[in-house]
Amino acid sequence: MVTTTEPEGGPAIPARPAGTRTHRRFFPARRGDTRYGALTRYLGVRALLIIPTTWILVTLVFFLMRVIGDPITAAQGGRLTPEELQRRKEAAGLTRPILTQYRDYLSGLLRGDFGRSQDNRAISDVIVTYGAATLELVFWALLVAFAVGVPLGRYAATKRDSAADVSLRLFAILVYAAPVFFVGLLLKLIFAVKLGWLPVAGRASTTVELQLQHVSPKTNIMIVDAILYGDTGNIVDVLKHAVLPAIALGLLTAGVFLRLVRINLIQTLRSGYVEAARARGLSDRVVTGRHAFRNALIPVVTVMGMQIAMMLGGAVLTETTFEWKGLGYQLATYLQARDFVAVQGIVAFIAIVVAVMSFVVDLIVALIDPRVRF
Repeated sequence: MVTTTEPEGGPAIPARPAGTRTHRRFFPARRGDTRYGALTRYLGVRALLIIPTTWILVTLVFFLMRVIGDPITAAQGGRLTPEELQRRKEAAGLTRPILTQYRDYLSGLLRGDFGRSQDNRAISDVIVTYGAATLELVFWALLVAFAVGVPLGRYAATKRDSAADVSLRLFAILVYAAPVFFVGLLLKLIFAVKLGWLPVAGRASTTVELQLQHVSPKTNIMIVDAILYGDTGNIVDVLKHAVLPAIALGLLTAGVFLRLVRINLIQTLRSGYVEAARARGLSDRVVTGRHAFRNALIPVVTVMGMQIAMMLGGAVLTETTFEWKGLGYQLATYLQARDFVAVQGIVAFIAIVVAVMSFVVDLIVALIDPRVRF
């Protein structure tokens, strides 16, 4: 039964039907449950997408490597007799059906086996030894990209359409379009050859490398090993060797960050909540720094995964230019030796790293921006 009550001086208001549950008044639904549930679903889907993404990438690598022929003939053709070539192909399992080779290749990847090089070295050992060097280079390059691109993008947005803004936009286009190897050679000629301020190549001086061989535990990350060694001179030497390669590789991404921060900060400064902040009498510096700048950084984080993938590709040229002995340097060496099994293993590993990094970036973006969870 429904009853009505009529307050004094007002219309009748329907009363709550008899038996209606009123527990929500005392135990309201927690809003966080929906938010965290959406976040969990989003990250779960993104985590599951790693599997097909990685599978597609490693499959493409496998079959593209087979388009050029079997790796034994590519590496040793003309050096061995046909009988010896055939014997080596049979020993490597290359005479079996292509789908059988593909199945064994996938099962090996699941066990962490990326194959063996022509000198019978496990590619997984190569990845452990030289992957740390590439990781270190990408880390330094990202620091350069953030240190250059983000502040300059913010400054360009606050000076929109001025001479400084136009100059910075041209700078962003220039550093993005310039080939990495050309920038590297130019930096070497200016700062290493002409001015003599920085080393020409390598990850450290020969003496320092010999000293760091005895560090325990050895990480193969030169700056970490130098810190563990405990000699300030070694740390300075390692940092000097990292400057030019990091700038050469980092400027490429710095141009992207500069343009992204500029465009998104300009759009954010036009939004309603920024205008409301200005109406409350806040200065432009406070409005930009406290209200607009953080939101303008979200697209930078979003594209970071793609930029890391580009850095891994650019690391091949950077490491070759500066003789930085990482995965890119080894990949170029294996390409020259036509060791396509080793090339296939390293490229497959890089593909897996890119897929995982894409998930990590999605996780960071989801934590920063709740809008991506729904």
